[in-house]
Amino acid sequence: MSDLQAAFAAALTLVIHFDRNLAEIVLLSLRVSLTAVLLASLVGLPLGAILGLLRFPGHRPAVVLLNALMGLPPVVVGLVVYLLLSRSGPLGSRGLLFTPGAMIIAQCILVTPLVAALTRQVVETLWEELQEQLRSLGVGPGRAIGTLLWEGRFSLLTAILAGFGRAIAEVGAVLIVGGNIAHVTRTMTTAIALETSKGDLPLALGLGVILIALALLVNLGAYLMQQFARRWQT
Repeated sequence: MSDLQAAFAAALTLVIHFDRNLAEIVLLSLRVSLTAVLLASLVGLPLGAILGLLRFPGHRPAVVLLNALMGLPPVVVGLVVYLLLSRSGPLGSRGLLFTPGAMIIAQCILVTPLVAALTRQVVETLWEELQEQLRSLGVGPGRAIGTLLWEGRFSLLTAILAGFGRAIAEVGAVLIVGGNIAHVTRTMTTAIALETSKGDLPLALGLGVILIALALLVNLGAYLMQQFARRWQT
């Protein structure tokens, strides 16, 4: 019990003083996840809006596929990205494997379906509420995309926060394509797995504390966005 208490005390010391090694891992994790979420949003928001507004042959299967992709196993995504970026893969010449760029690609693939699916739900609901008003102004589904994205901005920010939550907590895919290389591709989740297996509990616990704090902040941000959106609408 005393060893566990000592580990927790050492972990808190690392967090309070923001130890150099810990800071490097946290900052890399944030850089990778924020970049992945930004790219996923640039793809997922318009894709979700299109699926929420437009009806075309194959629309229903496309929606079903999008919803299914939200449950993509991270290790499978990591394997696919690994095969694409390996030396024998079609993108092997880019030299991206075992770099932060590979981790960004993997996280982006995981987050994009989530952002797109949630965007589709928000836009579809808003279109049902506002379509008569928009049609009276001569605005059809195609031209309404920008308007509805703006109207649903608070709910969409919640979707983006959910995407960030998934990205920052990801371990399987980034471990496969990043390799968990010290000072290069070591993120919070992969470092926790490694340090726990090595028995370095203070660093693992310190990173765990920060990861939990980030999860709480994301959920708090999503809650505040929802409350603000409700007040805005009333």
